[in-house]
Amino acid sequence: MIIRTIIMAMCCSVPMAAIAADANKTLSGSAELGGTLTTGNTDTSSIKGAVKLEHEIANWHNTYEANALYSKDTDVVTAERYFAGGQGDYALDDRSYLFINANYLKDPFTGYDYTITSAVGYGYTVFESQQTKFDVEIGPGYLYQRLDEEQSALLGKDTEQSWVAHGVINFETQLSESSTFSQRFIGDYGDKFEGRSETAITANIIGALAMKFAVVVRYNSEPLDDKKSTDTETNMTLLYSF
Repeated sequence: MIIRTIIMAMCCSVPMAAIAADANKTLSGSAELGGTLTTGNTDTSSIKGAVKLEHEIANWHNTYEANALYSKDTDVVTAERYFAGGQGDYALDDRSYLFINANYLKDPFTGYDYTITSAVGYGYTVFESQQTKFDVEIGPGYLYQRLDEEQSALLGKDTEQSWVAHGVINFETQLSESSTFSQRFIGDYGDKFEGRSETAITANIIGALAMKFAVVVRYNSEPLDDKKSTDTETNMTLLYSF
């Protein structure tokens, strides 16, 4: 509980001195929502929601994210995932920055009660234009996973934890005046490799409202007993930017 509280505090932390010093701070963000519902011969429902906030404070660019996925088929829960995280980037110059982040994930279908990751390191913008941006991040991190009761009894331990090498690749380009393509990859390599890839296309509908199509792939090189290495999630959501 103490570890979770500390990490979640890191997720929500913002350099308080910078907030006090800068009166011209800016805030932007987006919210997305999608879902399905069928009744009759089959009763299924699913919902996907996400919120992302970006905060500019002096040399700091802070990002906060939260998302949730819930799916049920005839009163049986088939998918459940909750995520919250944050990252602070401190600009060294126009291209280079230092970062610190922390993330919390709860996914009962992986065999873990929850997973916490945290990392610090160096980021660099490889290319940036009006239409395209490409940056990379690398640094040391720490992975902490709490096993559920079934896996704890099976493996004879409560947690799995290790130092990891943390890497991120971000690519985004404007396909047209109304559409954008983005690719994000996050990898943590330690006692095992865990990776997450999100490929998305966003198309503007009207004003600040857009349609987003995304494919998310999660990979674990050493899944727990009877679990699969790869999870794939395909979403179509409405996205509102502000």
